[in-house]
Amino acid sequence: MSRTRIPSGRSLGGHPLLYSLTLLVALVSGCSKSGADARNTPPAAPPPLPVTVLTIQPTRVPITVEVMAQTEGAKETEVRAQVGGILIKQLYQEGAPVKAGQPLFQIDRKPYDIALAQARANLAEAKAKVEQAAREEARFQGLLDKQYISRKTYDDAVSANAMARAEQQSAEAAVHQAELNLSYTTVVAPVAGISSRAVKSEGNLISTGDESLLTSIHQSNPMWVRFSLSESDMARLPGGRLTQKTVTGVELKLPDGSIYPLKGQLNFLSSSIDATLGTQQFRAEFKNSDGALLPGQFVRARILAGEREGVFLVPQAAVAQTEQGYLVFVADAENKVSPRPVQVGSWQGKDWVILGGLQAGDAVIVDNLMKLRPGASVAPHPPQPAPGAAPDNKSTPPTPATPSATPAERKS
Repeated sequence: MSRTRIPSGRSLGGHPLLYSLTLLVALVSGCSKSGADARNTPPAAPPPLPVTVLTIQPTRVPITVEVMAQTEGAKETEVRAQVGGILIKQLYQEGAPVKAGQPLFQIDRKPYDIALAQARANLAEAKAKVEQAAREEARFQGLLDKQYISRKTYDDAVSANAMARAEQQSAEAAVHQAELNLSYTTVVAPVAGISSRAVKSEGNLISTGDESLLTSIHQSNPMWVRFSLSESDMARLPGGRLTQKTVTGVELKLPDGSIYPLKGQLNFLSSSIDATLGTQQFRAEFKNSDGALLPGQFVRARILAGEREGVFLVPQAAVAQTEQGYLVFVADAENKVSPRPVQVGSWQGKDWVILGGLQAGDAVIVDNLMKLRPGASVAPHPPQPAPGAAPDNKSTPPTPATPSATPAERKS
């Protein structure tokens, strides 16, 4: 049997294989200790979350309620035909301003010219009968004095004269009526204002019944604005109701977003609540001498009802809405996140009006709301100016570009 012989002059510890095994055992032992140390070491706390805070102070804001409204002319007058006939001509431009007494339509006047001529002829005949009856009465008066006729004959002459004068008065009235009907063939504007479209076209037969409407005129100066307020709108006003004493004015926001330059005044308050909608009707009056407001426009009416003091303005982005209500996050003295339930009012520009829940000097967090947790540490900092803007909100001038170095300068 053969035996493995160890070469003379070499110990077992210097064998290459044994050396490699020793090194591997040492490495595994070191890794095991490192893993055990890592499991026993607690994880490091996350760094504080950087947030922007706004230190708030009490202020005063106007008490406003903004609702949808619609304009209407202070007077809306229907223009109707007072006589029938064929519509010959339209004398105005639809939608243009018209003056009181301005001709708008012309109805065929020929039949009324004829009627007037006939009435005048009847009047002339009545006047001739009056003259004849007067002469008969005077002649019978002389005959009665001489007792040539009876008293009854004279009385009949007097009565005939009176009846002739009455017929003359009736004929005169018929002439006036014929003249009036003839004047009605020219339909004029009863008031000044903005004209509407024509209901009837040229050539149509005009009647004097329910179909006599020709057009309408809206008096746009002053302009009226109608709106309604619900109970929730009323609750935001002093005393929970709207009166002419509490309202200091009404502003209009036009469809393009601009504000009408003149304020209006409340001129009507409904004395009852609409049972279907649960709202109360109101109306305000605005001067509109330049015609900027048109009847039928949809606008937004902002009711001004004095000022409210001791409130806070907080950016809309800083207010969170939950099932329990509204809240904001505040950084306390230890830079910990503290949620605060708040009572909100209306919007003031881009801010919420906070009526309760905050105190002067609170540091309200305005960004990173989705990452906040109650009690978490934060690193608050004040609002930063917008990029490209200096601290005074002025634009920072661009820095002049540095010229490139020449090849010789780069070598040096």
